[in-house]
Amino acid sequence: MLTPEEQKEVEQRASEIDIEDVDSIINYGAEAQKNISDFSISILKQVRTLDLGDMGKSLKDLTVALDATVEPEKKGIFGVFQKAKRNVDVLKANFVKAENNVDKIEKDLQAHRTILSRDISMYQDMYVLNLKYYKELTVYIIAGKKALADARNNKLVALKQEADSTQKQEDAQAYKDYEDLCARFGKKLNDMELTRMISIQTAPQVRMLQNNDREMLDKIQSSLANTIPLWRNQLVLTLGIEHSRRAIDAQSQLTDKTNDLLRQNASTLRMATVDAARESERPIVEIETLRQCNRDLIASINDVVKIHEQGSEKRVQIHDELIRLEDELKQTMLQQSKR
Repeated sequence: MLTPEEQKEVEQRASEIDIEDVDSIINYGAEAQKNISDFSISILKQVRTLDLGDMGKSLKDLTVALDATVEPEKKGIFGVFQKAKRNVDVLKANFVKAENNVDKIEKDLQAHRTILSRDISMYQDMYVLNLKYYKELTVYIIAGKKALADARNNKLVALKQEADSTQKQEDAQAYKDYEDLCARFGKKLNDMELTRMISIQTAPQVRMLQNNDREMLDKIQSSLANTIPLWRNQLVLTLGIEHSRRAIDAQSQLTDKTNDLLRQNASTLRMATVDAARESERPIVEIETLRQCNRDLIASINDVVKIHEQGSEKRVQIHDELIRLEDELKQTMLQQSKR
């Protein structure tokens, strides 16, 4: 779907194409092909040099830090002494220790978020640039096909008619030379179409990388905006409740209620940990999507191979036919010379 400006550019380029100018045909569209090639290399470099650190480790460390707020309850006789000692001071000590770890992890996650945001913007720029190169190459291809069709339907036909009419060797050779030029230009256009296919395949690849980063960015944002504040709120509530209970309950009731609160906290933290683990284990890209992409790529490769095979067969047939025509022409000329 070309814009009116692109259609004018097609007409302009098609009018400037000279099939017989070998140098211009060799360089036709080379700059657009080089842009796409360089673009593919730049994507590969971006992926290879991408250094986000171990984002998964930061998320796991966050889970461990949150889980460490409450001491694990010991079994047996040691558990009896532990229950006697567990109180608000223990909760505060655990909270201070966990808070230091959470602060460090929170800074790591914020750094990951900054890098991911930058890369998402970079991939968007890459997508737009790839689209520009694709359109540019498309204009070259359409203009080339238009010029090639015009050459084959006009000058090539005229040369063939001339050769058939005069039966001269030089006319037949002129027709053959021009036909070869058309064939080479057609192969050039075919190569450009292969390059355009690379550009087409690059677009979803860039989008996949961009979407992967967006998924991770959402998970990090959720941890920063929800999990950590909820954990802090839970600790504040726990400490407040414990202070109130110590003021109104006897020592025996305080011990039982403290254990109840600790179990509630453990359950709350477990739910948060399970949800975080379950979310981190969800696949970013569905396997069916990868299968479909793989099938499409394999089909594209098979189609390209088939086109090449058909082109080779046609060139062999043309070559054999030209030899036969040349022999037939020579025999005819020899017979005429004997009369």
